[in-house]
Amino acid sequence: MTEDKPPHSLDELEARLRKARGGELARSAGKGSRLDRANQGPIGVAFRIGAELVAAMIVGVGGGYLIDRWLGTSPWGLIGMFFLGAAAGVLNVYRAVSGLGFAPGYGRVNKNEPRRPDGGDAL
Repeated sequence: MTEDKPPHSLDELEARLRKARGGELARSAGKGSRLDRANQGPIGVAFRIGAELVAAMIVGVGGGYLIDRWLGTSPWGLIGMFFLGAAAGVLNVYRAVSGLGFAPGYGRVNKNEPRRPDGGDAL
């Protein structure tokens, strides 16, 4: 019923993983990808910044309104969440403009680490 095939060697598995990782790196940061910010025009950047600010404010004010309705603390929940939403919006805009939002972990890598072949931050 079952075929007795020998398990793949670890070397073959490692080669397949290396090939997949190389393809992902080329696809995720190559020309024409969503991470290639050179293709994003100034209008696209402006719309993204606006959307980041508006979305954060809507979530903050909506959350504050719901907290006020639930706990009966009007208007303090709304005021507090307004400022929290504004801070989150500004942080999101900073990440969008500086490119930190694309990197896993939202941080720049150590300058002593090797750089990617396409000019990115890390291998």
